[in-house]
Amino acid sequence: MPNIGIETSMGEKTTFSFDIMASFWESFKRKKPMKFITFTPEIRYNFKEKYNGFYLGGNAGFDTFELQKWNYWKDYPNRYETGMGYRIGATIGYNKELSNKFLLDIFIRGGWHQGFYKGRYNDGTPGSYENVKNWNKSGEWLPYGGGVMISYKLN
Repeated sequence: MPNIGIETSMGEKTTFSFDIMASFWESFKRKKPMKFITFTPEIRYNFKEKYNGFYLGGNAGFDTFELQKWNYWKDYPNRYETGMGYRIGATIGYNKELSNKFLLDIFIRGGWHQGFYKGRYNDGTPGSYENVKNWNKSGEWLPYGGGVMISYKLN
């Protein structure tokens, strides 16, 4: 999944990061949509120095999605959700300088996600599978990001 970000210095050990992650899969395991876009601004505190060693981050973000909940894969294979949500959480990561222009960033991110969605059928059945007037709501503690990124320093 593409994940593009930018990070800039705010102080001696703090940085501001903003990244966008997206999945454009029309189908995952046949009729299971897995499309989403997340926007994540984050303040990072680096224990050693900026862009070197361990860091902790605090973030809040927004997302839109069209996907099937993981616990519906077996029990409700003809249902999926479309909606939006917000996230508030933390990141722990590690930066390793590869050269004076390239960094390796390894991180995991998680926290509270509050989603607002409408339940749909993916087998051609019209309408919603729910009896809610506006939006269904769902809040969970989740891991919602992580990976290995190669960063290029602009200087």
